[in-house]
Amino acid sequence: MKIPREFNSFGGAVCAGTMLLLGARINVQAQYNYTTLSVPGAEYTEAYGISGNNIVGFYNSTSGAYGFLYNGSSYTSLPLIGGEYTPFADSISGNNIVGSYSSETGAGFLYNGSSYTTLSVPGASQTWAYGISGNNIVGWYDNESGSQGFLYNGSTYTTLSVPGAAHTYAEGIDGNNVVGYYDNGGSEQGFLYNGSTYTTLNVPGAESTWIYGISGNNIVGYYDNGSSEQGFLYNGSTYTTLNVPGATYTYAQGIDGNNVVGYYGDSTGDMYGFLATPTTAPEPSALAAVGVATWLIRRQRIR
Repeated sequence: MKIPREFNSFGGAVCAGTMLLLGARINVQAQYNYTTLSVPGAEYTEAYGISGNNIVGFYNSTSGAYGFLYNGSSYTSLPLIGGEYTPFADSISGNNIVGSYSSETGAGFLYNGSSYTTLSVPGASQTWAYGISGNNIVGWYDNESGSQGFLYNGSTYTTLSVPGAAHTYAEGIDGNNVVGYYDNGGSEQGFLYNGSTYTTLNVPGAESTWIYGISGNNIVGYYDNGSSEQGFLYNGSTYTTLNVPGATYTYAQGIDGNNVVGYYGDSTGDMYGFLATPTTAPEPSALAAVGVATWLIRRQRIR
């Protein structure tokens, strides 16, 4: 069962045409420049979302855990929700930040730079918000039947559920496209949802694949190859490994254009955020052509 980061990281038949396993290949290590992100004085830093020059995430220090906003030169801690709860920032779109906080039940939030709005799916025991694009927010919630994804448009919550899956976790959104992963009864598999169709996405040879971010045709997450966990970028036809040099694991979490953020661990057990920028032109995407458009390890680990 998935544990929200705030607390530390199929059987059934599927309708014909609803779930498609894409034929794809995996590429060698991508040529990226990796910049470490570390809040001054923090014990660890994790980056989750990016929009332009702005990056959000959270960090832990001797005084407690805090959400942060990084503008490329300085880190700003997000105010506590209600003066009490830590906002675990997950995604940013323009000036708006979404994430979750651990209260008596657990709830999502939307922060516009000055005030917080609580996000809670009606009837849910817990709600976690993970992605934002314009006015649309995605995440997942718990109820008696398990965990299901949701899409919130500012007034209405719509459930997102991969057909036949025990649990569905919506993690990222860009325009009409939603990404995340689902539990198929033994491992996790990524998905892309275009508003009508769910398409399964799996790194070739991986035991499990988790997807967290989408920007245009590019999708990021991480996978377990049986011996380690590494980030990846998927452009619609090719999975390219993202691995911070010297890291023991790399988790890609958010993307804007060709720039990727996430976090990694080193051999000492320390964790740092990262910003990855390509050193070479990315391979042209074929996502549109395939016709699909179609949650510390936590803590430690989620997502």
